[in-house]
Amino acid sequence: MAASTHTVTNQPPPLVGYDVYGSDRALTEAVERHLDPALLDEARTELTELGRSAGSAQAQEWGAQANENPPTLRTHDRYGHRIDEVDFHPAWHRLLGHAVSAGLTGAWNRPGGHVRRAAGFLVWTQAEAGHGCPLSMTHAAVPALRAEPALAAQWEPLLTSRVYEEGLRPAALKAGALFGMGMTEKQGGSDVRANTTLARALSGAGEYALTGHKWFCSAPMSDGFLVLAQAPDGLTCFLVPRVLADGERNVFAIQRLKDKLGNKSNASSEVEFDGTWARRVGEEGRGVRTIIEMVAATRLDCVLGSAAVMRQAVAQAVHHATYREAFGGPLVDKPLMRNVLADLALESEAATTLGLRLAAAYDAAAAGDERERALLRLAVPVAKYWVTKRCTPLAAEALECLGGNGYVEESGMPRLLREAPLNSLWEGSGNVQALDVLRALNREPQALNAFLTEVGRARGADHRLDAAVKDLLHELADLEGIETRARRLVERMALVLQGSLLVRYAPLEVADAFCGSRLAGDWGRAFGTLAHPLPTGAIVERARVELPS
Repeated sequence: MAASTHTVTNQPPPLVGYDVYGSDRALTEAVERHLDPALLDEARTELTELGRSAGSAQAQEWGAQANENPPTLRTHDRYGHRIDEVDFHPAWHRLLGHAVSAGLTGAWNRPGGHVRRAAGFLVWTQAEAGHGCPLSMTHAAVPALRAEPALAAQWEPLLTSRVYEEGLRPAALKAGALFGMGMTEKQGGSDVRANTTLARALSGAGEYALTGHKWFCSAPMSDGFLVLAQAPDGLTCFLVPRVLADGERNVFAIQRLKDKLGNKSNASSEVEFDGTWARRVGEEGRGVRTIIEMVAATRLDCVLGSAAVMRQAVAQAVHHATYREAFGGPLVDKPLMRNVLADLALESEAATTLGLRLAAAYDAAAAGDERERALLRLAVPVAKYWVTKRCTPLAAEALECLGGNGYVEESGMPRLLREAPLNSLWEGSGNVQALDVLRALNREPQALNAFLTEVGRARGADHRLDAAVKDLLHELADLEGIETRARRLVERMALVLQGSLLVRYAPLEVADAFCGSRLAGDWGRAFGTLAHPLPTGAIVERARVELPS
């Protein structure tokens, strides 16, 4: 009798059909910690429903389809008329529609809205990261528009709506709208003050015509965009609708879509303006100050997006090691693999804990807490710098935990790895964040006070954290050559902030391992180099997803 050659053994079951929210202990604990108890029951119900959807086979299929069938640009119709439309696979619209209906663009006018929305964003984008771009831009446009109350009154109800309507129509005829952003240009990049797009005032109050280009314009099929252009009194923020009130399409010539390393489902474009109608947002010459509120909110979403990639990568790695056997037993029981998985889990938990703490600060700031507002000014660029930087090496190491299987597209790990560098680039690269931290330290002493107060809440709880804070204070006191040392400084600020949060809120084994490795330096230069002995098994178990029976 011939031997069977196709008996499949020792392959883990798919990580599918689980609750992405409920299985994430660091996230669920953060929500319980930061939300008013009166809001918890409703929040748990909403996030559990979203978590089950995110972990479903359907959502995972949508994510794969949206990335395997990237958007395509149609500049003209069959008759030669300029239409400038981007076509998406139906899976993209299903993902985006589910996200909007879950309230992921509506945090600003809801009690505990930022914590609830941050948790939902972290959960849902684990199914597919690309559509997080229009979600983030739409959410973040609200505070910038509030610089012009009339525009905010018109647009805010649409941006915070739970109704997703695809297609280009006048905003007044839609039940919900999405926003994009256009800041950078060919010659300037992050140096937006080098922008050359010109704004010419029209006869109507606050109305302008824009002429110029944008090198990166996010989510080009959105209903409106916040853009920067040079008005007579300097760089100014403008709202550019895709479709005018009378139904005529605004001049918005999409030159091409970017062919990116990852983020394949999402359309990033180059656009040209030629007499494009726009409304001024805020004062002339105050464009950066106006749009910075949008930038700060999207930077927090970069932190949350990276935390989502990290969490999904760790969940996949731990799941694989739990079911895969080698050298006489499950991989997860091998001390060296446990060290790797525990190290990855520490990084993921620190990112999630920090992201949710900043979301809670947004809620407190919205309620008038000026100390929390000052904390955000410094902590957001610190977190954006560090968490997004840690995402790529984590995703690569998690992929390696699956061995050759992880390098195969069907595993989903290559998509996570390609996605991982993006948030470090979006909304300002690492150097931009580091310089922004220096700017805040120089100009806004209340921000440093708020930061040190937050870190100081764990004073005396761990001697390694106390020593790291002392070293940081010495670093802050030495301003000579500070720009050259900016990355080093911001890294230390991020680590002491994460350490303070974990010492206060995480289980002892997590806080102890984090402080010993990240703060005391008892750590190598790759993941899986935690000191012995540490309770790595307990740390890994905390990160594990248990599939429903």
